[in-house]
Amino acid sequence: MAVSRSSSRARSTARGAASGSVAGTSCDNWPYLDEAVLRASRSRKVCMTCHWFRHQASVSCIPLLTCQLHQGLISHGEHLTHRCSGWTEDLHRQQGWAPEVA
Repeated sequence: MAVSRSSSRARSTARGAASGSVAGTSCDNWPYLDEAVLRASRSRKVCMTCHWFRHQASVSCIPLLTCQLHQGLISHGEHLTHRCSGWTEDLHRQQGWAPEVA
């Protein structure tokens, strides 16, 4: 029983470290992106449909919306109405779910 507890604890620690960090840095300390980076968009080209968009839970279980390209946080709601000049089509849309099989 002690072995399963320690292995499950190790798995949850590894999973938390992998989801909360990008290239060894914590997303919690990233700055929020402002008007200099984000601009309003009335098309489907918004942060949420971008290849660089990620969402995850912070240490206090608050959802964080992040841009991996700019390494910044996106305010809630802006991911639906804004985009940056680096917007890129999601690779799943471009290549399909399993392009290596095709």
